[in-house]
Amino acid sequence: MSRRTLLKSLSVASLPLAFRESPTERHNTAPTPFPQPAVTAPQRAAGAAAPVTEQTLDVRFAEVSVPGHGRVTTRAYNGAVPGPTLRVRAGGVLQLTHVNGLPPNPHTDGGHNVPHHPNSFNLHTHGMHVSPGGQADNVLREFAPRTQEDADAGGPEPRYTSTIHVPENHPAGTYWYHPHLHGSIAEQIVGGMTGVVIVEGDIDEVPEIKAAADLVVCINELKPKDGRIPAFTTGNWVTGIPSVFTVNGAVNPTLQLRPGEVQRLRLVAATAFTALRLTLTGDSDSDSDNNSNSGSSSGSLTMHQIAQDGITFPRTVAQDRIDLAMGNRADVLVRGGTPGRYELRAETVPGPLMTIEVTGDRVDPPMALPDALPQGRPFLDENETATPQPDRDVVFHSDARVFPAPFPNAFRILGTGATPPADPAGDLTRDPAYGLFDPDVVNHTLPLGKVERWTVRTDETLPAHSHPFHLHTNPMLLTHRNGSRLDPPVWHDTIGLSGGSPGDSVTFLVKYEDFTGRTIAHCHQLQHEDLGMMQTVDYVEP
Repeated sequence: MSRRTLLKSLSVASLPLAFRESPTERHNTAPTPFPQPAVTAPQRAAGAAAPVTEQTLDVRFAEVSVPGHGRVTTRAYNGAVPGPTLRVRAGGVLQLTHVNGLPPNPHTDGGHNVPHHPNSFNLHTHGMHVSPGGQADNVLREFAPRTQEDADAGGPEPRYTSTIHVPENHPAGTYWYHPHLHGSIAEQIVGGMTGVVIVEGDIDEVPEIKAAADLVVCINELKPKDGRIPAFTTGNWVTGIPSVFTVNGAVNPTLQLRPGEVQRLRLVAATAFTALRLTLTGDSDSDSDNNSNSGSSSGSLTMHQIAQDGITFPRTVAQDRIDLAMGNRADVLVRGGTPGRYELRAETVPGPLMTIEVTGDRVDPPMALPDALPQGRPFLDENETATPQPDRDVVFHSDARVFPAPFPNAFRILGTGATPPADPAGDLTRDPAYGLFDPDVVNHTLPLGKVERWTVRTDETLPAHSHPFHLHTNPMLLTHRNGSRLDPPVWHDTIGLSGGSPGDSVTFLVKYEDFTGRTIAHCHQLQHEDLGMMQTVDYVEP
């Protein structure tokens, strides 16, 4: 039995992450196993046309343990942070039942661009190329809780269904799911309502990757205070409560890796507010022989990236640093080098996210890294666009003190397709509608089969202010950042944009394929999304 098969076959509670060593070798201290979420695998029923991954996602308030903060009451999938990992195959089906066990929604008097309906949700399979309509990846649905009348009468908890058909040619890779009801997203995700989706396929059969342990590293950003996740009630809610970062529900868990051993880490930035600039640094003193065998440099481990946002690279890329905006994913291979402790750190996070301990007997010869990869999606041809000029120019912009407290700031998307102002002749910086999400406005009509070039930029001046751009349903091929061409270009479903003088600007190509229907594009700093930094897109037949 291969080590990868063995890992899959064992229960989550007993999952070992390294070959066993004697207690003496571990200084008489047995390591805590590196945590993994529960896993639901696809099953093929007799006579079924495709394998089905069937899962009930039960949402209610639960107490979860947050190391250093005790028990924290939060909304959770199946009582855990993160929720179960859903494995599905290209050509398969995600069959999900959603139970809303939350209490009735409190009354709110604000409009649609202030937080509301905190106990309603829906489901978004972030980054997946699937239908945005019907009972699939439809973020315009609402899975409401019982009304107060139904609860008082003892009525049953509502149940909803999602049936998501994954195309036969869907790229294999790492995706994630989370609620996406406008007005309630930030509070729910900062409470840990997230989970990972893995689409199995060709990349998993590359011999060097198949031989490696396959591990989820889901990074959550929680905002606990006084034993619970507080309600989103003011515009400074984010800055007023320090973030706690967990990996698979644990604070700084330790992963064991033998010298020369390769493990695959599926890094998921399931954060609502914080971008992650990741490095793997350590306390070891490497020598040149170890460097050549391990791919590590002095005091660090190299991350050999094989995919971005679920789409496999043409080849492995050695990275000392990986930037993940909120919602991004990166699949990396890490090979143990010089024995020692290494920490996965993010630039703006005070402590380590996780620790990798390189220890034990050396794997000799070292496990190999792949030279070539089955490219997850072919690049688009820039000549397919109608002109060399952008088809759409989108600008993230904010205006302070437009509205009365507690949510005074206007978070707008301007440029092509901007929501019209309420008073075109007035002061647009004070306008209550200009560039803000309006459910009755279609901001972009996108015909199937067309390739378009977009530029997206931010006019924020502070580097800490970021506006990741996320387009639902179709991935984007990033070709330029701040005017510089990427060679090769890189597929994304979420593209980070930081403020500055000037702020970041990106250019990408996108082809609208396969699915019609209304969905959204928005800022993935999720407080901004809830407050109106979102647009409606409509994929239509040509």
